Amino acid sequence: MLAIDFSRFPILRTERMLLRELEPADADTLFAMRSDERVMRHIGRPRASSLQDAVDLIERIAIDRMSNQGLTWGMQLSGSREFIGTIGFYRLKPEHFTGEVGYLLQPDHWGQGLMSEALELVTNHGFGRIGFHRIEAITAPENQPSRRVLERCGYRLEGILRGSYHWQGAQLDSALYGRLRTD
Repeated sequence: MLAIDFSRFPILRTERMLLRELEPADADTLFAMRSDERVMRHIGRPRASSLQDAVDLIERIAIDRMSNQGLTWGMQLSGSREFIGTIGFYRLKPEHFTGEVGYLLQPDHWGQGLMSEALELVTNHGFGRIGFHRIEAITAPENQPSRRVLERCGYRLEGILRGSYHWQGAQLDSALYGRLRTD
């Protein structure tokens, strides 16, 4: 079984970004993202309705990290304090050396390759430092931008899970992607 220890938060860097721990000061921007229909359109979760929703989410993310159940980074542009998105691991299955990755990005930064850059960095960290054998990602089949990011980073479509997700009174399909350390 994979021994997970997130007690020390790993700061990651690319040429254009710093991936760091979420802070209370990120709540305003996180609220803006989580309440934006464009960002949440393909995410089967309620949109944030108050700043407190974002504050609570930041607290839950910290609790998940301290209990070794998840690890989420805040994405920040290099040379700036601007928080632009999140990326991280959750739904961990240590007994199978597996985790799921998920991400959000402010719409002003879409189409610039930032999420592909962050996903590749986080994936490498997951296989290296954390020790995953497999990383999964689930997205809505119609979410073509997210699917392109995953495919660009070496994730393979493993299938469409028909009617696998219940959201707002409907059974929705999910596109399951996976990448192995050996890929």
